[in-house]
Amino acid sequence: MATYEEIIEPFLEMAHQIVWCNVGTVDKKGRPRSRILHPIWEIEDGKLTGWIMTGATPIKVAHLEQSPFVSCNYWTPAHDTCMAECAASWVEDQAIKAAVWDKFLHGPEPVGYDPKMIPGWESPESETFSVLKLDPWRIRVMPAAAMLTGEGTLLWQDS
Repeated sequence: MATYEEIIEPFLEMAHQIVWCNVGTVDKKGRPRSRILHPIWEIEDGKLTGWIMTGATPIKVAHLEQSPFVSCNYWTPAHDTCMAECAASWVEDQAIKAAVWDKFLHGPEPVGYDPKMIPGWESPESETFSVLKLDPWRIRVMPAAAMLTGEGTLLWQDS
């Protein structure tokens, strides 16, 4: 088992190279639902936090009310994978929403982009613009070579 400090940088590097991930939630009947989303991750004061700009659709809202957890799974065609299982929460604070907007607007390639390209998102105050905050409780980084040998896989879980 890796320490939190050992896994943060390898996860961040792989996630930001892959960019898009499959994010899973669970509905009120315990059924999973997945969608492809684009988190940006940061380390602040030694803590990894993810941010997703998204629409607060009725389905996403209902799923997160049912279970406030998501699974974010990244994959490359070469079979490098990394995953973060997280507590997820909607951000209501307008200053934080504006800061997340700026993180994406000024983010490093290839994760940064101009949020205005999304229809209806003129600014962080746009009615259809929402932000999810991700706080990982379990992280795995598995380069493709580790699939055969098991060596090189990093796993951390909050106690």
